[in-house]
Amino acid sequence: MTKIDNDLFSAHEHALEKELGVCPDCGSELIIRHSKSGPFVGCASYPDCEYTKSLIEHDVEKIKILDGSHCPLCSEVLAVKNGRYGMFIGCTGFPCCHYIAHDNEDSPEDKFPQCPKCSAGKLVKRSNKSGRTFYSCNAYPECNYILNQLPVDQTCPQCGWLVLIEKSTGAGKKLQCPQKLCGYKQTG
Repeated sequence: MTKIDNDLFSAHEHALEKELGVCPDCGSELIIRHSKSGPFVGCASYPDCEYTKSLIEHDVEKIKILDGSHCPLCSEVLAVKNGRYGMFIGCTGFPCCHYIAHDNEDSPEDKFPQCPKCSAGKLVKRSNKSGRTFYSCNAYPECNYILNQLPVDQTCPQCGWLVLIEKSTGAGKKLQCPQKLCGYKQTG
């Protein structure tokens, strides 16, 4: 940017700040702030006041009402909606109800065994940043037990560990103990 362009941008930004008004939380002036995610409106009294607002409004548009489906929280009808992150199924009672249906909600095949380490939590299916699936205790951070293969609710006959893991090989699926010192393997 040239100096003239930079001056024009600063003048435009300053004029926009005048139109932003005052903070609804503390009454201070609202200003445009910048972060690695881009510009946003924030309170000039930061860090005493942490009010922020996005510069871009993301409207949610109802695409289709799903007759016969009801919200498990408030019993309103569910609808297919298009929002900031794409299409989703949500409650028509928004903003009073914030229910959103997720793909990974409890289905019969997703019943996993109790955590063998703490016995207080259950193993749940999760995925990391790169999309790889793993299974961990839902009592995290108290229990940090984790498996990279599908847990099976069977006790190891060799060492007595409360779960086995299912591994897929060229010869088919086999069960084995996740304990490294045990080494138990059961084929097909």
